[in-house]
Amino acid sequence: MLPSHSFTPEFKAEIVGLCRRGDRSIGQVAKDFELTETAVRDWVKQAEVDEGERNGLTSSEHEELAALRRENRRLREDVDVLKRATAFFASMPKWGTPAPGWCQSGRTGGVGSLFRCPAWWLVLDVPPRRPWRPPWSGFIGARSQPD
Repeated sequence: MLPSHSFTPEFKAEIVGLCRRGDRSIGQVAKDFELTETAVRDWVKQAEVDEGERNGLTSSEHEELAALRRENRRLREDVDVLKRATAFFASMPKWGTPAPGWCQSGRTGGVGSLFRCPAWWLVLDVPPRRPWRPPWSGFIGARSQPD
C-alpha cells in the first residue's frame, strides 16, 4: 500500500485547473504528476461542489463538521467521566448515616454509634477514642493496683 500524502490547496487547485482546461484527461494529468486517478477525480469533484456546480458539502462545511464531531466526542468523554464520578460519590456514605458494612459497632443511628464507626474517623479526621487506662497499666511488671 502506498503511503498517503498531504497536498497543499494550491497544488490541488493547479491540478484541477489542468484537468478543466481540457488539454489532457484526468488520467493523463494523474500519470504526469504521479498521482492516483481517484485522488484527482475527487479533487475535481470537490472543486465543483465548492463552486456550486454540484450538490454536496463544501470544504468549509467538511471542516465545520469535523470540528463539531471532535467537540461531540470530547463532550461525550466528559459526560462519561461525570457519570463515573457520580457513581463513585453515590456509593459513599451520606453525612450522619453510616453505610451498611462501614460501621463495626453493630448499632445504627445516634451520634454515639456514628463516632464509633472507623470509617467516620477517616471522614471527620478524628482520631479513634481509646478506652482510658491508668498510666501504670501499660508498663512491663506494673502492678494492677497502685499503692
